Amino acid sequence: MSVNIEAPMATAQMVIRKPIETVFESLIEPGITSRFWFSKGSGRLTVGKRVRWDWEMYGLHTEVDVREIETNKRILLEWNQPDDPSFVEWTFAAKGQDRTLIRVENWGFGRGDLNKAIAEAIASTGGFSYVLAAMKVFLEHGVEPNLIVDHDPDALVSSWATESK
Repeated sequence: MSVNIEAPMATAQMVIRKPIETVFESLIEPGITSRFWFSKGSGRLTVGKRVRWDWEMYGLHTEVDVREIETNKRILLEWNQPDDPSFVEWTFAAKGQDRTLIRVENWGFGRGDLNKAIAEAIASTGGFSYVLAAMKVFLEHGVEPNLIVDHDPDALVSSWATESK
């Protein structure tokens, strides 16, 4: 008996009560993104460019290749280069003048190991849910919510664990 199981995909979505241009720019410009997700980015997202995103609080980083950008519509990235690459696609849909539905999908996990792929997809779904919630709080209310920092306090690098962020 043969079972055809599709590769797992992580998905998350959220309405953010800001114009599509504002929501889109918040992911393109690392000076904004670092206020709610990673702590530092090496540059603005541009097609064909590789940037580095750092989560200094956890002593982690990833290399991000920008594959495609359709302004105010879509961003396609490949990240976790070169060890465990996967794709991340952000899509944006205006819901009136001041509301944007943002959806993120992440796929390409596990590279042949279905159990690993499933575990990575589950973790990614949770992670991107935090990112979208943090983005929403920051963009709608101007508050840096520290959701990413506070998610796993036991994993923080010692200097972050003692600082008030």
